[in-house]
Amino acid sequence: MLIATYNVEWFTDLFDEDNQLFNDDAWSGRNNVTRARQTRALGTVFRALDADAVMIIEAPDESRKHETVKALEAFAAHFDLRTSAAIMGFANETQQEIALLYDPDKLTVSHAPGGMATGPQGATGAPRFDGVLRIDLDIDANEDLVVFSKPPLELSVRTKAGFAFQMIGAHLKSKAPHGAKTQADVMRISIANRRKQLAQAIWLRGRIDEQLANGAALMVLGDLNDGPGLDTFEDLFGRSSVEIVMGYRGENELMEPHAMRALGQRIGAVPTTSRFWIAPEKRYLQALLDYIMVSPDFVQRNARWRIWHPMDDPDCWQNAALRDALITASDHFPVTIEFDD
Repeated sequence: MLIATYNVEWFTDLFDEDNQLFNDDAWSGRNNVTRARQTRALGTVFRALDADAVMIIEAPDESRKHETVKALEAFAAHFDLRTSAAIMGFANETQQEIALLYDPDKLTVSHAPGGMATGPQGATGAPRFDGVLRIDLDIDANEDLVVFSKPPLELSVRTKAGFAFQMIGAHLKSKAPHGAKTQADVMRISIANRRKQLAQAIWLRGRIDEQLANGAALMVLGDLNDGPGLDTFEDLFGRSSVEIVMGYRGENELMEPHAMRALGQRIGAVPTTSRFWIAPEKRYLQALLDYIMVSPDFVQRNARWRIWHPMDDPDCWQNAALRDALITASDHFPVTIEFDD
């Protein structure tokens, strides 16, 4: 069984209002990449992955213009992918949905949101992900109200061989300091936004603890947009979102070898899953942002992880067509886990 997580930059821009691929020479959301080039590159990547399921981060949006499931299934049909079925959970307003594209002959999948529904007053603990969390963000004895801009996708999954597990797709992201007019504003807003992201990580971890307490085999995958050494706020808050979600060095720790390697060292090379152009510095920045974290059930099933990085993975590098496609398709690279089902 092969499962992937893949953040596809501006996937939504590739589809028209009938949820069909433009596949033309107009510009995509990718810098200096046409819609046809990005579409072709994504087809090459998805075919090479040949995964049983792909958790797509930044999937086509659910709105008046697009329908996420129809768009993804149209994409799969265009490239004759065996991952012909799609499923999503709670829609959001960011044009970046979280959805699973999967092979219905290999997997049975259903949306399975946990936690209690809340009204605008919110609830403590781990309420349903489309609700509101009450939590004191700044230790002032007053509870703040936190929402997910991109509610995590909770799924119940069963393989054809009978292995049942829970899957949570997540995209945690700290907003840029919009509206800042001075450097002090930038710092103040950035710290507030990072507090909200860490609150979302605590919320997600609460659900993880509930699933593990119920004895579920669990996989948490997606883009946490945070990690060791990623920004200047790490020392201020002590722990990254990655450490919180994974339960690093605590009880019920989830396994993720790339994260554990990065967290275990302060200096030296670490795995990376993304590559961004930094215009003012005229160079690329690489970062570890995408993860597949699992409970011990998967380790016991001979779990093997892989980052499909075109410059770091020898098989990707030696396949020129795949190497170029990975660079053209997105600013993130797929991460996969293979295990015995």
